[in-house]
This record gives sequence, structure tokens and C-alpha cells, in this order.
Amino acid sequence: MQTTFCLDFGNSRLKLAIFEERELKDVVILETDHPAAIEKYIEQYHPDRSILSSVIDHDIALEELLIQKTKFHKLNYQSKIPITTPVGKPETIGADRLAICSAAVDLFPQHHCLAIGLGTCITYNYINKFHEFLGGSISPGMNMRFRAMHEQTALLPMVMAEHSFPLIGYDTKTNLLSGVILGIAKEIDGIIDMYAEKYTHLRVMLTGGDMDFFVPHLKNKISADPYLLFKGLFAISELNNV
Repeated sequence: MQTTFCLDFGNSRLKLAIFEERELKDVVILETDHPAAIEKYIEQYHPDRSILSSVIDHDIALEELLIQKTKFHKLNYQSKIPITTPVGKPETIGADRLAICSAAVDLFPQHHCLAIGLGTCITYNYINKFHEFLGGSISPGMNMRFRAMHEQTALLPMVMAEHSFPLIGYDTKTNLLSGVILGIAKEIDGIIDMYAEKYTHLRVMLTGGDMDFFVPHLKNKISADPYLLFKGLFAISELNNV
């Protein structure tokens, strides 16, 4: 049985997903990108392959470890992927977006897809049924909005996201929660509506660490999958680690 490590180093979290064949077995939140943090999992699972998606300046020694212990691939704009990318500067496309788009076509190969990633930023990624990633849009993520209102005003506090809050805020905290979370939910629904008007048989996927805060407030039908990025990394690994 072949084991694959899929590592996602984002702006907010460092994560490791372990696949046995095509089945996702476990997801681990890493405290650091130091090689020792990964080595103990290598000793436990003995992976055959590994792939890294990173948008941070990570410890290069980690790559050296993965090269020594596994058949390693670092996701970049020159990787073999199951989609074509926009004309222009493919090297500027975030590795996380490439992975999410690759998962979309792997899961729904006959459909137009809108894959939405909810992380530090919100990314809207459109891939047509011909597996062409045509682009999309990027907007500030949930915590970025909370932080901006706190840092760019004199009196607004920094609040942490909560699942329970009223539509009509009754104090500063609940006003901020309602404004950010419901505002983003309506932004997501509005953009989905615009795509659905233009493209028939559209499949919409939602993923990312902040996903659960918004799913209850969306009116559109979506596929919520917290592991979409990892599934995309696995699909890309299969193309590159042969």
C-alpha cells in the first residue's frame, strides 16, 4: 500500500495530510516547519511519496529531508497539473489555488467548477468543463477584516470569530461579528449567483480553515470539503511522482 504525504504551508497554518492509496487517513496541524517536526511522522508512516505546497518562506532543510526519505515534489507553476492556467504570468498563481483547482477537476471532471478557498484571503477560482483555470478573484479573509477594523480605528476591539451571533448586533462585538461573517456570506452567495447566471451545471466547492463559519448562512447549494486542497495535492502528486 502506497503512502503519500501532502504538506500545505499556508499563511495561517502548517498542515500535513497522510494518504494511503487514495484514502485520506489523517490530517495533522504542525507547530513548526523544522524538519524534526516531520521526521517523526516519516518514521511512523514510512511514506513513499511527498508533495509540498507552500506560500511561506519555509525551512529549506525540510525539502532536503523529504528528498532523502521520499519521492518528493514541490508544487510550482512548472508542475504537471490536470488543468491549464491563464495566459500571462502563471508563476504568480498561488500554489494553494493550483491545488484547489486540481481537486475540482479530479472530483467533477465534466462540470464547470467554482472552487472557493476561505483562508487568510478568500479566493474564487473558476475552472471550466474543459479543465481550463480561467482565474477568478481574491478578497480579504475573515480574520483580516476583523484585524483591519481593529488596527485602522481608534476604538474598535479585536474580536475572534464565533458561530453564534445575532443579525442585529446589540453591542460592539456582535456588530463586528454580524458585519464580517454575514457580510462575507452574502459576498459568497452573490458571486456564486453571478457565475451561475453565466455558466450552467456549475459545481461550487467551499474549503478552507474558516469554512464552518459560513456554511450555515449560505443559500446556494455547495459541496463543503475541508480537505479539498489536500485532495488536489494528492492528484498533482500522482502526475509528478511517477
